[in-house]
Amino acid sequence: MSITVNGLDELKKLAGSDLGTSEWIEVTQERIDTFADATGDHQWIHVDPEKAKEGPFGAPIAHGYLTLSLFIPLFTELLDVQGVTTKVNYGLNKVRFPSPVKVGSRIRLTAKLAEVEEVPGGAQITVEGAIEIEGATKPAAVLQSLSRFYA
Repeated sequence: MSITVNGLDELKKLAGSDLGTSEWIEVTQERIDTFADATGDHQWIHVDPEKAKEGPFGAPIAHGYLTLSLFIPLFTELLDVQGVTTKVNYGLNKVRFPSPVKVGSRIRLTAKLAEVEEVPGGAQITVEGAIEIEGATKPAAVLQSLSRFYA
């Protein structure tokens, strides 16, 4: 369920709040192959299911950066900032990939709005997130993401 705020003043009031948990999405071989085509990263551990069965994880795994890129669609399920003209990714402070995402796994995001700070013409948010794997003890990714919203 998405939290909707209208404008930067309402966004600032959310600082320190848990944003909740997104819905699950499946990481399919097709998604992994499409990412490999887009990035040119065709390492066998991702795109060769037969060879990957014999590899260290027993199946193909998603690229770490594919998992990271899914932060945005998962995050947009949690927070909708309206009343601004521009929304941009500003960067990342920390990213770790504690556990691989095997093909066919389902992942979701849990997130907290750690900080909201003013920047010229807008606000910058720091989101602390964990991309969880259904049934796994460790998350696929933990991160601090920075985004900017301009009035």
